[in-house]
Amino acid sequence: MQVLRQLPQVRDANLLVGSATADDAGVYRIDRDRALVQTVDFFTPIVDDPFVYGQIAAANALSDVYAMGGRPLTAMNVMGVPTDVLPPAIINAILRGGAAKVSEAGCVLVGGHTIRNPEPVYGLAVTGLVNPGRMITNARARPADLLVLSKPLGTGVITTGIKRNLGPASLGRKAVAVMRQLNVAGAELAERGLVNCGTDVTGYGLLGHLGSMCRASRVGAEIDASRVPIIGEEVLGLIEKDCVPGGTRENLKTANAFTEWSDVDGARRILLADAQTSGGLLLCVRPRLLDQVAKILKKHGAPCATVIGRIVRSSKPLIWVGN
Repeated sequence: MQVLRQLPQVRDANLLVGSATADDAGVYRIDRDRALVQTVDFFTPIVDDPFVYGQIAAANALSDVYAMGGRPLTAMNVMGVPTDVLPPAIINAILRGGAAKVSEAGCVLVGGHTIRNPEPVYGLAVTGLVNPGRMITNARARPADLLVLSKPLGTGVITTGIKRNLGPASLGRKAVAVMRQLNVAGAELAERGLVNCGTDVTGYGLLGHLGSMCRASRVGAEIDASRVPIIGEEVLGLIEKDCVPGGTRENLKTANAFTEWSDVDGARRILLADAQTSGGLLLCVRPRLLDQVAKILKKHGAPCATVIGRIVRSSKPLIWVGN
């Protein structure tokens, strides 16, 4: 964000969401009823299976469109590979994994671009459509909104554990299932006007993305750490063994500047800052709409629909976390 702040500000009446609010994707209005949602995301492998890696990377990129309340239309592969190390069969498996998720999303894969790179990277550039009057942004949170999370946390710690041969195989399988799950519910929630503020939880962790939401909306938030869902209790054990990715440590350091803690142990603090891959939706929901939102999340296979806190009035963006 420090780098982005130094770039010239784009002034266009049709640019509905740009980089100023650190939202999940850009939104550009075509006409009264349609706007383009555009995003790009890619990362290095986090699992050994190349097909699964492709699935996870694609689901992660598609999530940005769903988090804005849009539906993906087209996608393009973005890939870097060390061709002298990776055989064509592995490259093909990565691309097939991505294509499978694009197809599941009802999206069309229209091409892409590949370069040589010292280590593999893969993801998608995705374009979607959203109704400008129904889109979800991170700048519309209101006091008394309930904070609902649609996927449990822990993927950063678990994938680090996989690399270090720590933790049970069953925990890794649970994490993969969570990361491959598409956040399709975001589109229906927006189209029904049930949610107008939210984000997805990815690299900056729950606290980082919630902090961006609070800043953009000029509100604060209260979180009950004991209610935050976790992929498995073994995650806390991995944290106790110092199985924590560097990005998560940086997230916590950043979050401490705008978070007040009350009786929350170190492992839970790290969990709330854990850098997620293809994480869930964090939605601001009016209490009277909670049941409807929960039903739609369940309908689309969301792993959970857990109320973890609420939005509150605040003179400055602050997050209070207790048990």
